[in-house]
Amino acid sequence: MRTITAAVLRECGKPLDIVNNITIPELGNGQVLVKIHYTGVCHSQLMEVSGARGVDRYLPHMLGHEATATVIDIGPNVSTVSPGNKVVLGWLKGSGVDAGGTVYESPIGKINAGPVTTFSNYSVVSENRCYPLPPQIGLKEGVLFGCALPTGMGMVQNQLSLNPENSVGIMGLGGIGMAALIAAVNCGARLIVAIDTNDDKLALARRIGAHVTLNPTRDALTESIQQANNGELLDYIVEAAGSCRTIESAFALIHRQHGKCVFASHPKQGDKIHLDPFELICGKSIEGSWGGGANPLTLLNQAANDEKSLAPLQHFLSDTYTLTQINQALEDLTNQKVVRAIIELDGNAHE
Repeated sequence: MRTITAAVLRECGKPLDIVNNITIPELGNGQVLVKIHYTGVCHSQLMEVSGARGVDRYLPHMLGHEATATVIDIGPNVSTVSPGNKVVLGWLKGSGVDAGGTVYESPIGKINAGPVTTFSNYSVVSENRCYPLPPQIGLKEGVLFGCALPTGMGMVQNQLSLNPENSVGIMGLGGIGMAALIAAVNCGARLIVAIDTNDDKLALARRIGAHVTLNPTRDALTESIQQANNGELLDYIVEAAGSCRTIESAFALIHRQHGKCVFASHPKQGDKIHLDPFELICGKSIEGSWGGGANPLTLLNQAANDEKSLAPLQHFLSDTYTLTQINQALEDLTNQKVVRAIIELDGNAHE
């Protein structure tokens, strides 16, 4: 019988445990068994592992929500994918049955899993979390379409009315921020300002197409932006740095009469944003983002037909780990050493 090896969260604030010999259950209505090739690690997993989301009622449980995989088997009423198909796995709902989560049996007892989990060599996922992977997009690049690209690019494409006359800032250059930067470059914005505390990421942002890069540990953000923008603050800003304080900082950098701030941060539970209501009365606006309002399948098909849009993705993919190195990947992401940590599942990508 085929079994699963997975990185499992057993206690918040502690490293993930690698658990072997997890039994694959019989597939239920709308469920899909996949063999995972690559998975990404993002800020959401850092929040879960640290316990910053609050009380975790599902321990022990599996993690991960963006990956590429091959379909091995399908349950009843699955119609959008078939065995042998290459797919992207993501947390945004696509087509097909919304099958819910799974409970696995294992040597450590029952292990919970949501509709999609990816820190494992195999996984049972809901049909509507599987998006067919176009053949033009590689297995490694495809991982980014599960979360980082739909969210970051979607924020720019769907929530900002960005055009070549506008100025825009990107605060926080992780996977989502870099994806937003790519979208801003594709829009041809007149001024693109990238903001991060990591100089290596700022250098990468310049290579991708940022016109101005600022490090808030040494640069005066307001004055620097006004100097670069004819005395004005920004028309738009995308905040993806991950805290309430950075959301507040981003809001302070937009034009008082018409500026808009969109954020995808996932601050610690209980943290609050503090804004001056008068700034809203004067014309500023702010809104959150649920996955950029994106349709991952639409984005995949657009990218498959535009080779130029795929080229910047190579910048995300320099740091690859094995499943046994998952805790190192989480630590490196926490310490901002990587844009997107990518886990290769034991050579599966080469089979």
